[in-house]
Amino acid sequence: MRNILILGGTTEASALARLLAEQGERAVLSYAGRVDSPRAQPVPVRVGGFGGVAGLAAYLRQHGVTHLIDATHPFAATMSHNAVAAARLAGVAHVALTRPAWRAGAGDRWTHVPDIAGAIAALDGPARRILLALGRMHADAFAARPQHFYLLRFVDAPVVPPVLPRHQLVIDRGPFHVEGDARLMRAHGIDLLVCKNAGGTGAQAKLVAARQSGLPVLMIDRPALPDRPEVHDPHEILRWLDHAANRGV
Repeated sequence: MRNILILGGTTEASALARLLAEQGERAVLSYAGRVDSPRAQPVPVRVGGFGGVAGLAAYLRQHGVTHLIDATHPFAATMSHNAVAAARLAGVAHVALTRPAWRAGAGDRWTHVPDIAGAIAALDGPARRILLALGRMHADAFAARPQHFYLLRFVDAPVVPPVLPRHQLVIDRGPFHVEGDARLMRAHGIDLLVCKNAGGTGAQAKLVAARQSGLPVLMIDRPALPDRPEVHDPHEILRWLDHAANRGV
């Protein structure tokens, strides 16, 4: 019987967990541990890191994992690199379930930066009212630009408040909708959106709302990811599992 480990934390990972449970597959969903109240899942869940490549490879061997599916966030580059290396060490079939990157279209006003440091550098200038759509992990870094007002939207209320001197915090969980994001931007007088190129549809509403409102976007591009097989739909995982089985992997 197949024994599947899903590296999760994304909407796609949860959809895959449901699909595998419906198919009667044996699977475990692993969270990095950054969400305080993750959604209930139809498969067993583990929380926490593995201890790098060696730790993940040891987990795969000890638990008899036959298939490793990396459904982490597109910006979880370290975990994705570790997954490729650990699967190779343990001799386990591996695939990534990921979202296609967003691409600017007609009416979009995007400025691209390579990383968080690039975004902070780009905010040198007069005070603005910014929707900082990055989650809680990177918010405090923007205290380096204290002249701006930052609207933050987190999944969970933080134990320690953000250190940004001028900010307002909204606690909410996606998927979000264009109308709601447009109202949020208008209500707070937002004149700039800062976000990562996460891709997918669950978080795309803010980009459509910005386009419709004529607002500029500071887009943080994706980090370099390892060469690996990738699919974009949880149902493609079922075909991959059968293909891997037919090859005797």
